[in-house]
Amino acid sequence: MVKIVAIVKKKPGHTREEFLHHWNVEHPAYVRELPGIRRYRQNPAIAHRKEWPYDGMAELWFDSVKDVAVAYAGPEAEALFEHERLFLGSMEWFIADEVEIDLAVEARA
Repeated sequence: MVKIVAIVKKKPGHTREEFLHHWNVEHPAYVRELPGIRRYRQNPAIAHRKEWPYDGMAELWFDSVKDVAVAYAGPEAEALFEHERLFLGSMEWFIADEVEIDLAVEARA
C-alpha cells in the first residue's frame, strides 16, 4: 500500500474556521469519490500562538502507485480539484511508503 502525503496552506484571507469547515466538513465527500481510495486522514495544525508554516497535512492511502494515477485521472479528481481551489492557497505532496517502527524494541548498538 502507498499513500499520498499532502501539506496544505489555507487560502489567503480565509480564517482558520472557514478553512477547517471547507476541509473537514465539505472536502471528505469529494475524496470519498476517488476510485480506489482505501483510507483518508486529515491532520489540521493545532491553534497556537506561533504561526505554523502549514495549516495541515492529509494522507490518502491506495493499493499502488497505478491506483493513484487512475484516481487522479478521472472526473472525480476534477471535482476534487475544483473544490480545493475554494479554500487552499497551496499544497505540496508526494507518494510515500509507510514504515512503522516498533518503539518497544530496544535499539541495538
